Amino acid sequence: MHTELVIFDLDGTLLDTIGDLAAACDAVLAARGLPQHTYEEYCHFVGNGILRLVERALPEPLRTPEFVESVRADFVRYYTAHIDIHTKPYPGIPELLAELTRRGIRVAVASNKFQAGTEKLIRLFFPEIPFAAVFGQRPGVPLKPDPAVVGEILARTGVSRERVLYVGDSGVDMETARAAGVRSAGVTWGFRDRGELVAAGADRLVDRAEELLGAL
Repeated sequence: MHTELVIFDLDGTLLDTIGDLAAACDAVLAARGLPQHTYEEYCHFVGNGILRLVERALPEPLRTPEFVESVRADFVRYYTAHIDIHTKPYPGIPELLAELTRRGIRVAVASNKFQAGTEKLIRLFFPEIPFAAVFGQRPGVPLKPDPAVVGEILARTGVSRERVLYVGDSGVDMETARAAGVRSAGVTWGFRDRGELVAAGADRLVDRAEELLGAL
């Protein structure tokens, strides 16, 4: 099967962002005198958008819509200003993207991170890569695992579903691919474990970035 388009998740797939996500969340929690969290906890808080990250990080009695939104707004301001302090591409990712581009295979990003943050990170870390689409969380578009974002990318590129590979690090990503009717590759270097990827129906698991070339 010839792949014409590879759609990547961002956090935990292209970029190791957990350090900056955790630092931003801890900062807004500390400003309110609230408990902070471990690296391992944040790995399980992320994946469903910033609102859910904030909600999961707050003590349960404080998870009212108004309070969550207030903390979310502070988080977005802090995180956007400190978005690349600890963040870095995973090993082999810049080379993988460059090789896909060299082969004429189009690449895109589908993330649950808010749109401005998604775009900023792509500009900072992959300025030379001609992404066909870079989509994050936007008003009116449901978050993954709803396949709407994949549908948008397919409409923009004109690529048929059977020629698409979706790459991510979580069960949410594998569910997104399945719902969209495209092939999936679960990467094991991200925030979730192999068991979650298998349980969510990953078509293939890859342990190193260069292995993705064999899934095309």
